[in-house]
Amino acid sequence: MIVPAIPCDGVRLRVLRPEDLDDLLACYNDPDMRRFTTVLPVPFTREHADEYIHDLAPRMFAAGGGLYAVADPVTDRLLGGVGIDRLQPGRAQAEIGYWTGTWARRRGVATAAVRALAGHAFDTGLARLELLTHRENAASQRVALAAGFRPEGVRRAALPGHDDARDDALAYARLADDPPGPVERLLPDLPGGELTDGVVTLRPLAGSDLAFYAELHSQEDVVATTVPPVPPSPEEMRRRCAWSASRWLAGDRADLVIVDTATGTPTGEIGLYYQEPGTGQAMIGYSMLAAWRGRGYPTRAAQLLSLWAFAETGIARLIAGALPTNVGSQRVLEKAGFKREAYLRSRLPGAGGRRSDDVQFALLAEDLLTEGPRLDG
Repeated sequence: MIVPAIPCDGVRLRVLRPEDLDDLLACYNDPDMRRFTTVLPVPFTREHADEYIHDLAPRMFAAGGGLYAVADPVTDRLLGGVGIDRLQPGRAQAEIGYWTGTWARRRGVATAAVRALAGHAFDTGLARLELLTHRENAASQRVALAAGFRPEGVRRAALPGHDDARDDALAYARLADDPPGPVERLLPDLPGGELTDGVVTLRPLAGSDLAFYAELHSQEDVVATTVPPVPPSPEEMRRRCAWSASRWLAGDRADLVIVDTATGTPTGEIGLYYQEPGTGQAMIGYSMLAAWRGRGYPTRAAQLLSLWAFAETGIARLIAGALPTNVGSQRVLEKAGFKREAYLRSRLPGAGGRRSDDVQFALLAEDLLTEGPRLDG
């Protein structure tokens, strides 16, 4: 079966060849790839690689899909792979997947390949392509969004995990008549990966922050101001750290660590929760380790996050709440420029089945334009 190559911007899609065997072997034994591709044989041997080249890939093409090598257009070296599988002719629908070798990452290789193969699939009669990825695979989610695939929801336990476990899948899809180009994100990346005023630095929460996060959320007063006021389980804390990048990409929330710039020490957290994209309203919340309180860090963090939100997103209004007894948090918000707007009775679930009142504050974009930022702690 003759399979024509598919030219595209920066890469070339072609059939797998025997000379790709060593690179294919290296790719499929890469720990990062194996973490999310649990169906691969363990270990992945030269015999397996040879079978993929001479048997699996031809069978996928014969079934109406395909497994393409993503090659360098100049050297023809294997950079990764992209394929279409699970074809449903009656629905004109299929599933697309991809991977990239360690030597070719962060160069837009996967995005270019997915765009090219998706375009080819639509030109040859498909109407819908689905893309499934693990929650913790933020790199794959970035490719999906950049290639024009829109998030559609979560498929519970849809993917085989390690040790007979099942993992949720984030579902993305692109239709033949979707507009070209990447999907617009509600919450873009931070410029340079962080925000700083020279005293504090805000950076995204990551899986490696679990020990710090567990320490912070074991403090009694932090738990008491959590909604609901129940300490998270170890698995919940692991997920909050590991899934932070995914939630940011989805536009749901941006979780950040407040770092002491001079020492690089994590001191607290601040989060932005995009509740109402339709109205341009989001909420912020924060907490600090006891040893770092009294230095004005949460005020600085709130100001930095507010400036970024108003300048880089569609957010026009930020809200925040505090318990009536939490005078310290109310002072933080007032110093950050928020204005008290309401006292909401029994708004929040409290301890022991009781309800708690909530003091509501708000900050508008025009407030900052009028008063300017006040980064004096």
